[in-house]
Amino acid sequence: MDLSNKPSKAKLIASGAIPFVFVIILIAYIFGPGSDLLDLGVPLPKITMEKIEFIDSEIHVTVRNTGPIPVVIAMADVNDRIQSAAIEPDKFLERFETALVRIPFSWNVAEPYTIGLTVDDGTRFEKEIEAAAPALEPSLELVGFFAIIGTYVGIIPVMIGLLWLPFIKKISKNKYHFFLAITVGLLLFLAIDSVEEALDVSKENLAGSFNGVLLVATVIVLSFLGLYYSGEKLVKKAESSRITKPLAVALMIAIGIGLHNFGEGLAIGAAVGLGSIAFSTFLIVGFALHNTTEGIAIASPLSRDKSSFLGKAMIGKLAVLGLIAGAPAIFGAWVGGFVYSPFTSVVFLSIGAGAIFQVIIIIFKWIREEDDKNLSSAAVVSGISVGMLIMYLTSILV
Repeated sequence: MDLSNKPSKAKLIASGAIPFVFVIILIAYIFGPGSDLLDLGVPLPKITMEKIEFIDSEIHVTVRNTGPIPVVIAMADVNDRIQSAAIEPDKFLERFETALVRIPFSWNVAEPYTIGLTVDDGTRFEKEIEAAAPALEPSLELVGFFAIIGTYVGIIPVMIGLLWLPFIKKISKNKYHFFLAITVGLLLFLAIDSVEEALDVSKENLAGSFNGVLLVATVIVLSFLGLYYSGEKLVKKAESSRITKPLAVALMIAIGIGLHNFGEGLAIGAAVGLGSIAFSTFLIVGFALHNTTEGIAIASPLSRDKSSFLGKAMIGKLAVLGLIAGAPAIFGAWVGGFVYSPFTSVVFLSIGAGAIFQVIIIIFKWIREEDDKNLSSAAVVSGISVGMLIMYLTSILV
């Protein structure tokens, strides 16, 4: 038996490996004897200014070679006037290599500037800054500031939203389905909002060589599949453990919202670093009102957890879920304010969108089980519509 199986296994391995061998030969030929095929046309240089910081009497530009060929940075200018510049570690940049261009310049707060860099073949690239603002320097005071802002826009609103739990717990089954559908509408709006933000960041700040749209789509799909698999495992585990199914669903919602709020924190931190946002009382109230609805999304499935009701155990669960959903806004603000990167912003916003889409699928399954597999009832349709309308109206205040 074993001897007869060996030839068949060898044939199976060979049949799977042969196509890879031919692909390797094809690539080796293109980059070897057939390299002339790649020399058609004229490759154009491309550099991207990923970050511009105003520090003391200098302008710091983080530049990346995002073109197909190596480049040498030859010259820097500010508002079309050539300036002396120091380039670290050196002027020569291989593809995707970065450098720091330090331009001595007496800049003024809130004034607009156009930063230009010219490469060795004479091609000039520029980036406009609407209003100069001092670069953030890490300090305990600033860390505390971001923590307070993250608490205001993340933790506190979610905790307030969780106070809906006693009300949702006591309403009828049909009204409960309506609130559960509102949850879907809330999350669907958040997911679309995350996708829009990711596409905006990729369009404005990410080099074309990173294929921003495809990057967003790929990360969304991968995060959706990964979290969907994990969510299914968690729900199945709930059926054979002390974790109740409502708690498992609420936990997945909290994780999805938390990933979204991390991306929101990134945007807040980056905006503060660029000096393009003013944290007025009105703005904080707008964020709080908008994010309070996220607490409803967690409370809806949790209201069917019959293990306890407003006892110490339930209060502990609410506190943990609220922190999971809201606290990432603080960490996102720290990352966005101190080590902002367009690439990581796009990735995390896309992860948040994929996570929320996954949670929406889980809630739809929950509704099918609760509502006798009916997803087209008036309560469900109207609930989704109301949820999206609520999010849109509160987003206007942000």
